Amino acid sequence: MSESTTCVVIGGGPAGMVLGLLLARAGVQVTVLEKHGDFLRDFRGDTVHPSTLQLLDELGLGERFAELPYSLLHEVAFPIDAHRTVTVADFRKLTVRHPYVAMVPQWDLLNLLAEAAEEERSFSLRMRTEVTDLVHGAGRVSGVRYRTRDGQVGEIRADLVVACDGRWSIARQQAQLPVKEYAVPIDAWWFRLPRRLEDRPSALTPRAGKGRFALVIPRTDFLQLAYIGRKGTDVELRAKGVERFRQDIAELMPDLADRVLALESMDDVKHLDVRLNRLRRWHVDGLLCIGDAAHAMSPVGGVGINLAVQDAVAAATLLAGPLRRGGVTGEELAAVRRRRLLPTVLLQAVQRVMHRALVMPILEGRRMGPPRPVLILLRHAPPVSRATAYLVGVGPRPEHAPAFARRTAHPH
Repeated sequence: MSESTTCVVIGGGPAGMVLGLLLARAGVQVTVLEKHGDFLRDFRGDTVHPSTLQLLDELGLGERFAELPYSLLHEVAFPIDAHRTVTVADFRKLTVRHPYVAMVPQWDLLNLLAEAAEEERSFSLRMRTEVTDLVHGAGRVSGVRYRTRDGQVGEIRADLVVACDGRWSIARQQAQLPVKEYAVPIDAWWFRLPRRLEDRPSALTPRAGKGRFALVIPRTDFLQLAYIGRKGTDVELRAKGVERFRQDIAELMPDLADRVLALESMDDVKHLDVRLNRLRRWHVDGLLCIGDAAHAMSPVGGVGINLAVQDAVAAATLLAGPLRRGGVTGEELAAVRRRRLLPTVLLQAVQRVMHRALVMPILEGRRMGPPRPVLILLRHAPPVSRATAYLVGVGPRPEHAPAFARRTAHPH
């Protein structure tokens, strides 16, 4: 079966759904293909940053978002000792409409975006539909082949294919786009523990111990934890078993020691193979990569989703007009990379510094927290925590909804 549309978006994550919604509001025929049957997947990035909250307001979706269950993250605070912390990033100091990070299940955000997009006549979302190949014609990418969950296969021809399918993007692989890979010394393991009333509700609190490092992220009804360890140690970690892992967590975070029995097996601990890379070119004729498909980010700093969403806004702003007119040139696709390259390079550079100067000294047992000069600076120069909050929460080049996508109110 063969059909056609104007734009095919591969992947229904934050970048894909934002792009699909914006293009549909521009009147572009757009089809989003998502291989899963729903958006219910644990331990995806669940942060909605101040700049994304501003974008939702501009799209007329702020009130809908406010109805979702979420918790507010006002600061990132690092323990100095058993009784004191130092604030690394204080979102309350930002002069923005939403001076906080909203911690919301990603599936709730994606469902909201999907519902808004499906109100546009030119939008189509197909779940359980996995892209298997790129289609080529006349020396360019001209569409995709797909397979549905029940085994049906088909082909969609399109003026443009946009890959939003993450760091393992099949489109990126098949297009053989050259990639610059950075060495990453860490991996992450995600799990959850029960939350109690006495837990700090609005602070993301790193915990450091000799050879290990963890982040505690408060959620509405549980604590989400990221355990950071050396890359390549997942097999070793699992071989030691859940009892040893519980002991390790209890030693690292004594205040959570009475909750570790909630981890019933190592199946409750999800491994993330951390990558940090960037395509040298984000496009070939007929294909554009954005988000993690163009630049895989480390979870350190929590900026990956925000960056991907802003990529999508920039792509829609720059490409909606050409797509309405009947085609997109290579130069117009290259303009997306030119606009988004500086924030990508800057944030990846910050992540690499954090790997070297913060995380690895902890994992190697040389230090239990940030370098002493950094601690002194944070304690005695409050504007530093505001600058850090801006870098994480807003980003170096925030994008705003184009005029064609803005709504003052969005009906239910």
